[in-house]
Amino acid sequence: MLKFKFISSLFTKQSSVRLSNSVYINNNIRKMTTGTNSKPKVLRFGPIRYAQDTWKDLSEIAEIVESSAKNREEFIEELKNGKFDDVSVISRTFESVSITGRIDEELVALFPKSIKSICHSGAGYDQVDTAPLIERKIQLSNSPSVVDNATADTAVYLLLSCLRNFQLSHHNLLEGRWQKEKCAGTPVGHDPSSQVLGILGMGGIGRTIRDRLIPFGFKKIIYYNRHRLPEELEKGAEYVTLDQLLSQSDVIAISVPLNANTKHLINEKTISQMKDGVIIVNTSRGPVIDEIELIKNLKNGKITSCGLDVFENEPNAREELYNLSNCVSLPHMGTHSVETIKAIEDCNVKNCTAFIKNGKVEDLVSELQKSNLYWPIGNL
Repeated sequence: MLKFKFISSLFTKQSSVRLSNSVYINNNIRKMTTGTNSKPKVLRFGPIRYAQDTWKDLSEIAEIVESSAKNREEFIEELKNGKFDDVSVISRTFESVSITGRIDEELVALFPKSIKSICHSGAGYDQVDTAPLIERKIQLSNSPSVVDNATADTAVYLLLSCLRNFQLSHHNLLEGRWQKEKCAGTPVGHDPSSQVLGILGMGGIGRTIRDRLIPFGFKKIIYYNRHRLPEELEKGAEYVTLDQLLSQSDVIAISVPLNANTKHLINEKTISQMKDGVIIVNTSRGPVIDEIELIKNLKNGKITSCGLDVFENEPNAREELYNLSNCVSLPHMGTHSVETIKAIEDCNVKNCTAFIKNGKVEDLVSELQKSNLYWPIGNL
C-alpha cells in the first residue's frame, strides 16, 4: 500500500511539473512578447478559405489581428506607428506579398521586438529573406509536405500532355482541322516506355512525382539532388550528377526551391547540355528557368515542348511564351484544390499554435534549422 501511494504521489508530482512548465511557457511568451499576461497576438494576412475552424480554435489562446494596409507603403506606416508592437506571430500567405511586398531586410528592421515567428502558408517561401530573420532570431515555418500530392498531380498532367501533344491537339481540334487531317494534324507523340525521366530535385514533391510516374513504365528514372537520398527513399531511381541528368534525360521534371543558387538554373549553358528534343516540366518556381532562353529553344526545336505551372513574372507572364503551341501552360494551379488549400491553411495554424504553446514552430525552414533557432524559451 505504501509503495502504491509513493508511485501515485510521484505521478501526481510529474503531472504537476508538466502542467507547471506548460503554464510557465505560455506565460513567458505572453510576458516577453506583449509585456503582460494577456493573450499573445497573431497578425494574420488572408485570405482564409477553408480553415475557419482551426483559426477559431487558435483564437481561444491568441488574439487575431489584421492589417488594413492595401500596399507595402501603408503596411510600413502601420509598423512605424506601432500598430503591431505587441504582435508575436505573423501568419502570411502567398497572396500577402501584394500587400507587404517581400519580407526583406527593410521590413524586418521595422518589425517590433515582440515578433518572434513568421508562419508561411505553402512549401515555397522565396518571398521571405531568411538572413535578416536569422539576425533577429525570428523563426520561419512553411507547409512542406501537404502540397506534395497536388503539385505532383499537376506535374504528371503537364508531362503527359507534353509527351503526347495533348494540348496542341486540342488547339488543332478547335481550329477545325480534324475534318481534314488525322488527329487534327497533331504530331505523333511518345510513350513513357521509351523515355529517360530526369527529376531535378528529389525533396518531398520530387519523390511524389517519381511515385506517380513509376506505374507509367519509364525506361529509366534518374535524379539529381544536393545530396544522395538513402537507398530506401530512392525506390530504384538512380542518383546522377547534374551534368549527367541534363545530358541523359528525355524528360526533365523540375522540383527545386527558388534561391540564389537555383535562379536561372535552366539557362543557355544547361539547355545546350540537354538532348535535342528534350521536354521540360516546371512546377517549382518560374525564375528557375531563364524564359528568354526557353522561348528561343522552344522555337528552334532544341526543346520539343515544355509544361509550365509557374512563370518568372507572375501573374504578368510573357504572352510570347504561353502562346507558343508547344508550351503547355497553367496559371500556377499546382495546389489549387479544396483539400490541399485547407491542409496548407491548417498547417499554418498548427505552426502558429506550436509557437504560442511551446515557443517554437514545428516546420522550421532548413536555413533556420542550420542556425539553431530553436532556442530555449527563456531566451525569447
